[in-house]
Amino acid sequence: MSAVISIRIPKKLKRELDELKDMVDWKKEIINFLEERIKMYKKIKVLNEVHRILENHPFVPENYGSRSVREDRDSN
Repeated sequence: MSAVISIRIPKKLKRELDELKDMVDWKKEIINFLEERIKMYKKIKVLNEVHRILENHPFVPENYGSRSVREDRDSN
């Protein structure tokens, strides 16, 4: 099932679209563009959420991992 969206564009742009309609499938182009933009904005949304979570995460000192491994090795 599909849905209809409509937008107003400048007349000059519409004329240019019409000039190229024999070369370009505008419907396909617009759908592909929207799909790509949706993917991009979903990624941005996830990254923003990760960033928000990490901001509230406690700070881990630099070299903490290597120091912890060294301490574990030395304790055996």
